[in-house]
Amino acid sequence: MTEIADQTSARPATEPGAVRRATLIGSTAILMWSTLALFTDLAGPVPPFLLVALSIGIAGVTAAAVMLARGQSPLAVMRQPLPVWLLGVGGLFGYHFFYFLALQTAPAVEANLINYLWPLLIVLFSGFLPGERLGSSALIGAGCGLAGTLLLVTGGQGIAIRAEYLGGYLAALACAVTWGAYSVLSRRFGDVPTEAVTGFCLGTSLLAFICHVLVEPTVWPQGWAWAVVAAMGVAPVGAAFFVWDHGVKRGDIQTLGALSYATPLLSTGLLILAGRGQVTATVAAACALIVGGAVIAGRGLIRRGSSTPADPASRPRD
Repeated sequence: MTEIADQTSARPATEPGAVRRATLIGSTAILMWSTLALFTDLAGPVPPFLLVALSIGIAGVTAAAVMLARGQSPLAVMRQPLPVWLLGVGGLFGYHFFYFLALQTAPAVEANLINYLWPLLIVLFSGFLPGERLGSSALIGAGCGLAGTLLLVTGGQGIAIRAEYLGGYLAALACAVTWGAYSVLSRRFGDVPTEAVTGFCLGTSLLAFICHVLVEPTVWPQGWAWAVVAAMGVAPVGAAFFVWDHGVKRGDIQTLGALSYATPLLSTGLLILAGRGQVTATVAAACALIVGGAVIAGRGLIRRGSSTPADPASRPRD
């Protein structure tokens, strides 16, 4: 999980090849997150906060063990300023807290759709970063991805916004804003090594366990479900956070935001392959929109990879 941390001790990369590599590294988080729905289903009736506490706790402990094996001190890298901890733990825990709150207080379809505003918010928020300008490729790609996600989540049946679920809708919006802000603001802390995510995982695990004790019944994983939870801790709620941190700090954050709409599509595809869903015309149309949006968003990254700007502000934005 921390192999890429050695690359994060410097300022965000401005050489096009390095930016492209960091973006590709960050995009692997999207692949890992797409397995989360399937893993969650396979884990059985484990309550959400307990599942987060266990899986992300495994992620933090595993990352700390890797650091120790490499002769690094986990405690040393966790000595970060308070704003860094507030952003890291606030981002990881805040996202999960608002997500589960939204699912408990609003219909899942509408809550998930609002939640999936976060890739678009990353693209929009990134325009406020030094040296960044909103690019048409990223905006169009994110727009296509949002349209595809609308089809995928609603099944082409539309949505029904009802006043009695306003609290749940606001929680879903807070969820999207939290992850979008965490991803973009992480770039402002480019000097913080990626190994610090180890501490964020452990802090999030502790807070999630406290929430579990307060609001959930305890249902532990049974049998092979423990292996599923461990796998979650290694990838979708483990390594994914580390490579994402590297990507948003060193890569093209707008392209990453637009590409993130592949997450619900890949997740649906895995569920279908596992026999927990079926291919429909709506899924095919959503696939075309999301893949098309990813291709459009990727054009900007390819173009910047073929040029040699001296600094981020000089990168061409198409």
